Amino acid sequence: MTRFNTGHTDDTHVVLGKLTSPHGIKGWLKVYSYTNPMDSILEYPEWWVRQGETLTRMTVLQGSRQGKGLVVQLKGVDDRTAAEGLAQADILMPKEALPELTDDEYYWHELEGLTVFTRSGERLGQVSYLFETGANDVMVVRGDNDAIDKRERLLPFLPDDVIVEIDLEDGRMVVDWDPEF
Repeated sequence: MTRFNTGHTDDTHVVLGKLTSPHGIKGWLKVYSYTNPMDSILEYPEWWVRQGETLTRMTVLQGSRQGKGLVVQLKGVDDRTAAEGLAQADILMPKEALPELTDDEYYWHELEGLTVFTRSGERLGQVSYLFETGANDVMVVRGDNDAIDKRERLLPFLPDDVIVEIDLEDGRMVVDWDPEF
């Protein structure tokens, strides 16, 4: 069971990252990538860039690692002023453009919102989001009105250990977890 980072999602698109700030004077932008590995965002030749409610399709001319991050040059963004206009914009991709995964692989956005139950059927809540740590990924499960309590729990995303079953069609996940922990 493998997970692939992506950011938050809507019905048709997934957020893959963010254009954070200009890099230099020739229109390059710094990129914060939600993908894993982070530079896999550069494999997409076109991005949908969202600023507020506006979604614009843009061509990636060049991109590379720069220190601990990424930088990119987009077609039509030729100077620092144009790059400043895109700062803090989200980078999206249509869901259907994402690579197909095998049966035991999941994108993070597919796991967000799943209802989480223990092996004994106790409802812990819903997966709010996931994040990386040095050792393993972590799911944030928030208790809801139908859960055993309103607690927020941090569960390690450890397939075949903590994660017992994932059923995307039914929107549920079964975990081997003590609700008192």
